[in-house]
Amino acid sequence: MTIRVIIVDDQAMVRAGFAALLSAQADIDVVGEAPDGRQGVAVARSTHPDVVLMDVRMPEMDGLSAAREILDPPPGVVHRPKVLMLTTFDIDDYVYEALRAGASGFLLKDAPPADLIAAVRVVASGEALLAPSVTRRLIADFVQQRPAPRKEPRLRLNGLTPRETEVLELIARGLSNQEIAGHLVLAEQTVKTHIGRVLAKLDLRDRAQAVIFAYEAGLVRPGDHG
Repeated sequence: MTIRVIIVDDQAMVRAGFAALLSAQADIDVVGEAPDGRQGVAVARSTHPDVVLMDVRMPEMDGLSAAREILDPPPGVVHRPKVLMLTTFDIDDYVYEALRAGASGFLLKDAPPADLIAAVRVVASGEALLAPSVTRRLIADFVQQRPAPRKEPRLRLNGLTPRETEVLELIARGLSNQEIAGHLVLAEQTVKTHIGRVLAKLDLRDRAQAVIFAYEAGLVRPGDHG
């Protein structure tokens, strides 16, 4: 199955470079591009991509506002693509908020080409792009600056079984399914089932939101991961 991608970035050279790189892959098709967030939302609505590569800082409408519109579409719009935020900074205010809004992860613009291609495939498959240590550090840094654990997420934890809570904690520490399986001595498929139940019970879209939730609920604290 071909992954349909649109690229939203205010720099024409960046769009052209990413488009050339991704279009060269047999399983990726670049179906549109836009120079700002507002046009990005329009292109996403008309082309129905699987993945939106979204720059963070742009004129007209920034990447965060555009991501929110795409991820929370008006009534009648059924299609909801995955959003992968692009940033030039390791630590960027917008990225934390974008993850909370439902973005599936973020990538530094100067990442190696192979990382960009892999990121598109990972996000398209429904996984969140949370493997790089920089992502864990970013989330931890922002949660550290936030107030004490919020009561509402804490209460929602009560709906999980002890095993599901354990799995959520390991997700938030940045472990992969394979690592969680090894840690808990479970089959990888069983881990996937647990993760699916955690996301469904907590009404979370993906692993990125699960990590944010675990921090906000006080299940893990900055510096716990790794």
